[in-house]
Amino acid sequence: MRNMIKTGVAVAIVMAFSTACGVTTPSTSNQSGAAGNSSTSDGSGTIALLLPDTTSSARWESQDRPDFTAEVKKLDPAAKVDYQNAQGDATTQQQQAEAEITNGAKVLVICAVDSSAAATIVNEADKAGVKVISYDRMISFAPVDYYVSFDNEEVGKLQGQYIADHTPKGGTVVMLDGAQTDNNALAFRKGAHDVLDPLFKNGTLKLGYESYTPNWDPQNGLREMEQALTKLNNHVDGVLAANDGLAGSAIQALSAQHLAGKVPVTGQDATDAGLHDIMLGTQSMTVYKAVPKEAKVAGELAVDILKGQTPGSDLVNSTQDNGSGKKIPAVLLKPVVVTKDNIQDTVIKDGFTTMNNINHPK
Repeated sequence: MRNMIKTGVAVAIVMAFSTACGVTTPSTSNQSGAAGNSSTSDGSGTIALLLPDTTSSARWESQDRPDFTAEVKKLDPAAKVDYQNAQGDATTQQQQAEAEITNGAKVLVICAVDSSAAATIVNEADKAGVKVISYDRMISFAPVDYYVSFDNEEVGKLQGQYIADHTPKGGTVVMLDGAQTDNNALAFRKGAHDVLDPLFKNGTLKLGYESYTPNWDPQNGLREMEQALTKLNNHVDGVLAANDGLAGSAIQALSAQHLAGKVPVTGQDATDAGLHDIMLGTQSMTVYKAVPKEAKVAGELAVDILKGQTPGSDLVNSTQDNGSGKKIPAVLLKPVVVTKDNIQDTVIKDGFTTMNNINHPK
C-alpha cells in the first residue's frame, strides 16, 4: 500500500511539473492525404468542398478551392472547410462524400466527377439531413438543395455563334464536346447545336466530325483531333472545342499539319494557356467564367445553410431542372466571350489574371 501511495505521489508531481513547463500530450488531428486536406478549427460546423480532378482545368486548385475557402472564413471564421479532390474517380468521390457525412459535415459542396453517379451521394446526404450544393456541374436525378454555376447552355451558344460567324460558308466543322459524364458538357453541346444545327441542315456549314472526350483529358482530345484531320484529309475550317484544354489539343494537332492560326478554334475557362494561345493567334476565343465570383457565391450560400438561414432572392436568381421532379434553387452567373481585342477589358480588368501570367503560362 505504501508503495502505491509513493507511486501516485510521484505521478502527480511529474504531471504538475509537466503542466508548469508547458508540456502537453500531442492531440490527434485530421490528417490529409494527397487527395485533400482540412482546417482544424472547431467552428460552427463543417462544410465539405469536393472537387473533381486536377486535369480538366487548372481552376479547381488555383481558384475554386482558395476562393471558396477564403469566402467561408470571411463570413464565418468559426466554420471548418474540409477539402477533397477525387482526381477524376467517381468511386473515390463517393467514398470521400460518405466519409464527410459520417464525420459530421453539415453541407456538401460537390463538383461531380460523374453527374449521374453522384446522385447516390446526394441521396445518402439527404437521408442524413446533410444539405448539398451542386457546384459548377449539376448532379442529375437527385434532390439537390442548391445549384451554383453559369448558364452553361449559353456557354455553348457563345461558342457555336463564334464558329458560325467566323467559319467560311460551306466550311467543315469539328466538335470536341468534353466528358459525356459531365452534365455541363451536355449543356455546352446542346447550346452549340442550337446555334449550329440550322446551319448544318441548310448546308451553310458541314459537321465533319464530333466526339465526346473522356475525362476532359487533353491527350484524348489530341487523338480525337488527329482522327478528325485524318478522316477529313485536313479539310477542317472550324473547331468547336468545349474548353481551353481541348483547344490546346486541337491546336497541337493543327500545328502538325501547318494549320494552326488558319482555323478558328473556340475554348472555355480563360486559362492562362488558352489566353496565351489567343494572343499568339492560334486560338480564337475563350468563354470567360468569373470563377472567383462563382466560388464566392457558393461560399456565401454554404454559410447561410450552415447558419440555418434562407438565402435571399438577391442571391438565388433562378431554378433548374435536374430530372428529379424538383425545381432546384439556382444561382446562375453570366459567361463572357474573350478575344484578343477585349482581354484588357475583361480578365485583366477583373483581376482574374495578369499579362505576365498570360505571356508566361505555367
